[in-house]
Amino acid sequence: MDALEALRNKRDTRSYADTPVEHDVIQKILAAARMAGSAKNNQPVRLVVVTDPSDRTKLTESGDFTAWIDNAPINIVVAVDSGAGVRTQFDVGRHSQNLMVAAHAEGLASCPVTVHYPQMVRDLLGIPDHYDPCMIITIGHPSNKPRKSLPDNQRVDLTDYARFDRWS
Repeated sequence: MDALEALRNKRDTRSYADTPVEHDVIQKILAAARMAGSAKNNQPVRLVVVTDPSDRTKLTESGDFTAWIDNAPINIVVAVDSGAGVRTQFDVGRHSQNLMVAAHAEGLASCPVTVHYPQMVRDLLGIPDHYDPCMIITIGHPSNKPRKSLPDNQRVDLTDYARFDRWS
């Protein structure tokens, strides 16, 4: 799958098959995430790959909308160095998007989830206090349930989305 196709067709999902993800595929998508840029090359983002079923279940308590995340065989916690500056959330987004698009290109499903209780995640996974676990990316093989596809015509029209030189 080429990059543009992966970007156009990737959809968030919360429904996963009960099939393990091969270690070499995990390594491949982690390598793609690692290549995301960062402001001034600070590289403040770190990932914790959580596969243990018990820990994944405990991570369901990490946010207000996380009750379902243990359905995914992999939960990747995205943490950012809190001393790296104020613009690190952009870096988190870049890493997360690389991770999810790479997973999609490998035939996997994914979904980003906000962490609302970072101390709970730090305590569970031994993340140092100066790192903020701010997001979890769920990853796994998609379930056989049909996935709702969003046709191009349900997105904001390109002429309304992007303007050239001036807003009007």
